[in-house]
Formats: sequence, structure tokens, C-alpha cells
Amino acid sequence: QVQLVESGGGLVQAGGSRRLSCAASGRTFSSYVMGWFRQAPGKEREFVGAISWSGGSTYYADSVKGRFTISRDNAKNTVYLQMNSLKPEDTAVYYCASARVPLHIPTTDRGQYAYWGQGTQVTVSS
Repeated sequence: QVQLVESGGGLVQAGGSRRLSCAASGRTFSSYVMGWFRQAPGKEREFVGAISWSGGSTYYADSVKGRFTISRDNAKNTVYLQMNSLKPEDTAVYYCASARVPLHIPTTDRGQYAYWGQGTQVTVSS
């Protein structure tokens, strides 16, 4: 059974930084694209970024490009989301997700992700 557990959320001031972690278990972590999504109150869940199985390729939403960085440590079965220059509009519940099948490149398509964590709240105060 695949499990994803996020951690690292909390309250941060605008302009600050935060690093989220997502620990995976239940299958060969290194074979799958991993993604980060977020959902703000009253809004749909949106794509934040994704990373290839090797970590060699990443893709980001325009809203976070240049501020957020995804990385992974396959030896630790963990994916990270480093968030810098945070803005109040980044406030949301952040979810990590694992692709349904092995993919060659990161994907923004929510339907390609079969497994999701429980989410971690990030609140950015102005």
C-alpha cells in the first residue's frame, strides 16, 4: 500500500521560506514522477511542480517559477519542496502525489497521479 506523508507546513511571514517534505513508502519510490499540488480555501487543487524519477527534470507552475524548487532523495524515499519569497497568495494546503505509472517526464495532469498525501497547511502572513 502506497503511503505519502507530508510535513513541514506552518505559519511563515511574507518573504520568508519554508521546506516541505514528503516521505513515501509502499513501492519503489525511485521509479515514479512525484508532484506537488496545493489547494486554497474555495479554490480547486492546482499544480505546483513535479520532478522526474531521477530528479533530472523538473517543471513548475508559472506562479511559483523562480521561487519554489523541487528535489528528491531516492535513497530516503523523500521528495522536497523548497519555497522561498513566499507570498500571502501561496497560503494553501500542500499535497504531494505519486504518479500512477512510471513516466519519462514530469506531468501537470492531476489524473496521472494516483496516490496522494494528507496535505500540510502553509499559511503566509502579510
